[in-house]
Amino acid sequence: MNKRFLSSFLAMVMAAGLMAGCGSQSAAEPAPERQETAAAQTVGETVDLGGLLDEAVPLAAGPALSTVLEPVASGVAVQKNASAVIDYSNAVDGYVMVQWLAGGTPKLKVLVKGPSGTTYQYNLRTDGQFDTFPLSDGNGAYTVGVYQNTSGTQYATVLTASVPVKLADEFAPFIRPNQYVTYSADSAAVAKAAELCQGTADNLEKVEKVYQYVVKNTTYDKQKAQTVTSGYLPNVDDTLKSGKGICFDYAALMAAMLRSQGVPVKLVVGYADNAYHAWISVYSEKEGWIEGKIYFDGAQWKLMDPTFASGGKQSDAVMEYIGNGSHYTAKYLY
Repeated sequence: MNKRFLSSFLAMVMAAGLMAGCGSQSAAEPAPERQETAAAQTVGETVDLGGLLDEAVPLAAGPALSTVLEPVASGVAVQKNASAVIDYSNAVDGYVMVQWLAGGTPKLKVLVKGPSGTTYQYNLRTDGQFDTFPLSDGNGAYTVGVYQNTSGTQYATVLTASVPVKLADEFAPFIRPNQYVTYSADSAAVAKAAELCQGTADNLEKVEKVYQYVVKNTTYDKQKAQTVTSGYLPNVDDTLKSGKGICFDYAALMAAMLRSQGVPVKLVVGYADNAYHAWISVYSEKEGWIEGKIYFDGAQWKLMDPTFASGGKQSDAVMEYIGNGSHYTAKYLY
């Protein structure tokens, strides 16, 4: 790929109002959280998740695979009781799967604590289907717990499991679907990625093609940003079809399309200054992990922020803002 595609590659624009509308700490929280709180280990023990429940929804934004690497609950390594199942049979591939068995529609949380000592918090579905959660912290000991709301921010421990993880490779958590980046072999987003990347082998060429498509065909949904509620999860096919979304949608759509093409992608949630935001980092065989930087403008690598770029007005101010990595603080990886 010609590294000087950059200036024409990214339309770097976004009104100041869009930046401000990309999220704040006072907005509704996302489903997962990451904090320094340890998960309880005793079934029935009550824990207070209040400190984990107040964050904003992020509003702003390898070789080719022949098949999508879809998660599977193999049933080989499980922790189970009458209420829930934690299946960690495929932890080597960077994920665990959790299923609610007790019926009803209780408010449920899953906490995944990694070897770094931080804990990701997610909502758990109650329809009896498995949810998939990434092991974003790499190799080491994890604790996975299922918790049921009792009142306010109080949750009772339903089930916990200790999961030793030795990943097949560092890309394992970032090359498959999970609760935040949901897609399957028959997803429209996967078909569109295959169409765009047909005949393309280089990872960054795939990034260029997908990025240009998303930036040119998706607009920021201001109404959605004002009404989105706690627990919101992106639907990549809905974003693709409607051509609009918030930051979370932009990042999830790009991550799904690129992962389906064998490109390792981290969906990053954090802050653009004070705005809660989402963007992506990708892996290139030539450059390695491009963290916080993604496209080459002829002189240096710069951040890929599909939401801020989608305005397409070539704003010098916005281009400078995105190119300055000091504005961005990563908090969670999915």
